[in-house]
Amino acid sequence: MRLINVKAFLQRESLIKERKRVDRRAKVLDFSDDEATEYAILSHRWVGQEVDYDEIVELAKMAVEERDEIRQRDGYQKIIQSCEQAQKDGYERLWVDTCCIDKRSSAELSEAINSMYRWYENAQVCYAYLHDVPGSSFPTASDNERYPDFSGWPEWFSRGWTLQELIAPNDVQFLNKNWQSIGDKRTLAPTLAAITGVSEHILIHGLGGNRPCVAQIVSWAAHRKTTRVEDRAYSLMGLLDVNMPMLYGEGKKAFRRLQLEIIRASNDQSIFAWSYDTFNQQTGSILADDPHCFRDCGRMELMDSDEFIRHFKEDIPEEELDSVEDRLSTFPITNRGIHIWMLLHPDRGTCFRARLPCRVGPWEPPVTIALVLWESNYYRCPYDVFPEGPQRFHQVYLRYQDPPHRDATFEIDDSALTENGFTSRAAPPMKFSGDTLTLTNTEPLCIKAYFDSLTNHRFAVGLGQCLGKDWIRVISDEPSIIPRPSWQDYTKYKFSEMLLSTSRHAQHMDKAHSGAAKRYGRISIMQTRLPQTTRILQISSVMWKSSRICGVKLEVFHDPSYGDVSSEWTAFDVEGTDDPGRDWRGLMIHNQPREYGCYEIDGMPGKFSVAPDGSIKLGDHGHFTDSKEFCCEGDLFVDLKLLSLVADITPRQHKLSSESHVTAWNRAGHRLLDLYQPLMLSLPSNDDLKSLLTSLSTRLTNKYLVTRIIQCPPDPFKPISGIALRLYSVAKPFNWHRNESVGSVSEERSGDELGGETNGDQVKVNDIDEVKS
Repeated sequence: MRLINVKAFLQRESLIKERKRVDRRAKVLDFSDDEATEYAILSHRWVGQEVDYDEIVELAKMAVEERDEIRQRDGYQKIIQSCEQAQKDGYERLWVDTCCIDKRSSAELSEAINSMYRWYENAQVCYAYLHDVPGSSFPTASDNERYPDFSGWPEWFSRGWTLQELIAPNDVQFLNKNWQSIGDKRTLAPTLAAITGVSEHILIHGLGGNRPCVAQIVSWAAHRKTTRVEDRAYSLMGLLDVNMPMLYGEGKKAFRRLQLEIIRASNDQSIFAWSYDTFNQQTGSILADDPHCFRDCGRMELMDSDEFIRHFKEDIPEEELDSVEDRLSTFPITNRGIHIWMLLHPDRGTCFRARLPCRVGPWEPPVTIALVLWESNYYRCPYDVFPEGPQRFHQVYLRYQDPPHRDATFEIDDSALTENGFTSRAAPPMKFSGDTLTLTNTEPLCIKAYFDSLTNHRFAVGLGQCLGKDWIRVISDEPSIIPRPSWQDYTKYKFSEMLLSTSRHAQHMDKAHSGAAKRYGRISIMQTRLPQTTRILQISSVMWKSSRICGVKLEVFHDPSYGDVSSEWTAFDVEGTDDPGRDWRGLMIHNQPREYGCYEIDGMPGKFSVAPDGSIKLGDHGHFTDSKEFCCEGDLFVDLKLLSLVADITPRQHKLSSESHVTAWNRAGHRLLDLYQPLMLSLPSNDDLKSLLTSLSTRLTNKYLVTRIIQCPPDPFKPISGIALRLYSVAKPFNWHRNESVGSVSEERSGDELGGETNGDQVKVNDIDEVKS
């Protein structure tokens, strides 16, 4: 380590002060062995402009004006005062972090940070300079008026680096603003313990011997601050007895890297016992983002295997109990995650409560954390789970890598509800901008609640993101619940209810999505019956492949049958141009029942079937028979004339290739058809077509529409066939898709639906198709 030669430094300063000639070659900094040298060390809060290594070394060679500017700094005066104090106490060497490290050398800086705890530990005395304490005695009570930004105590106690500078040295002398002694660590131990959370035993005897667990040590730094984010981790290395290279610029990854180094060197599972920050409720890494997550671990202690076993031995087969200690002793780090044995207690789904061999106090049960299983790996959850069934030891992979994440933007179209008498209110985090909501890493869930005054019915729609997956869910209440909670209480309760199941909701929606290819986009539909009514709430969401915006549409349909509704998501491909600006009326769902006998054309997305005898035309609509053959029931162009509408739905023409022949392949990739001079006709994607589709939606519920055809003239190179070939592609317009059991919403509401309080009056619900148009 590099130390200040106290005598040489003070002599040089005296000559400069008296304006005498200074030997420019005189050295004021020397390299010394910290274990073989007696030295004092300074602990202080950096304030104002400090003095660095280069300025101390070159001071005698500088021009008078530059030299005097440096000497007038508070940082320089601290060095003078600490040298005078060291000389008074009989020490010839002094270490000060501002000037004894050449920070231009990253290697030297890294070595110093990795060695700093040892340097403080080996010092004969540490001077803790409290620059903001003017009195002649150490403050014994918090003073929020004097120290409003530091929990009522001097700033020195709020900094990250000063924690190790308090614990490591055997002798810490506290000095006030005027460099007067105001006490030492041993005599002030009770007050220091109350300020810092570090026990008196540790303050007096250090970390040797009965070392606290990792979580307790990190908790001491939970409320401390550093100028650089990375120093939140680097300042803890000595306290946790680990070493690692410095990578300034890595941000919060430094603390993750520190935790991995601890795991490599220790089997202390209290490192997993951290608590979620109030402002970050994301499911994710098993490792904490920041020391603040350990704020509640000040009394954490490890349990030996016998104590741990006593809490669950009745639930575990006897043959497994003998191996518990071995299972708890090692957990290697792999590229997949931390490979570890854990005692898991499952709930109904894919969530688990995991017990750790540590506790918060001597008589407390083992700490538990919540995990969620996702794609064969386990992630940490921000909420508790309610386990059912037996607990067992399982060997699992705990993900320490950050899960995929992106901000999620939802656009809400609930006009069909508001026009039917529903009122709505947004709940936390209330980030709606018009009908748009953006979720972030720190705000992964929002609730929008709806109320129908006619039926006294409430339900809440949750919009969330978990592990990089968007999800939507509805929770509906019985209208007879009494007393009715206030809007604020209702939304808060629903927010908490959905937060507890966020990973389950995301997995349900992701499972439905896995069956859709998302060529251009993907639409998902879920229907939920509103309790004690004849109505069904339908939620539809669409996500375009090139867009991060998820469109959400809410509608209500009438179903007098009271039939069961699955409340599960069904996903379909969306055909057409990949255009996030398209409205819902123009969406075409690609869920063609017929998969066999379909062909893919080079360069053309979608599947085409051969039209028998060329009988199927563009604009035909109908259904599929039990034998999966398309049966035409009508013609869009004829419907247009019958409705006497003025609309331009002129087909568009597309030449598929400049070559005379185009190849068609079947699903197995076999070349089956050679198309001669193919010409494709498709329906336009204009407002006229969308309006026509909407006008026909009531009459053509669940019907399919021929959206594209490919027609070919007879191939002159194959005169034997002499046939003109025609292929067609069908899709279902989104506003024609509806559950077949759902009837017309124009039917009258029943007395049951209004809770029996109609007084003989019947109230009609607006036709949902009129609302959609």
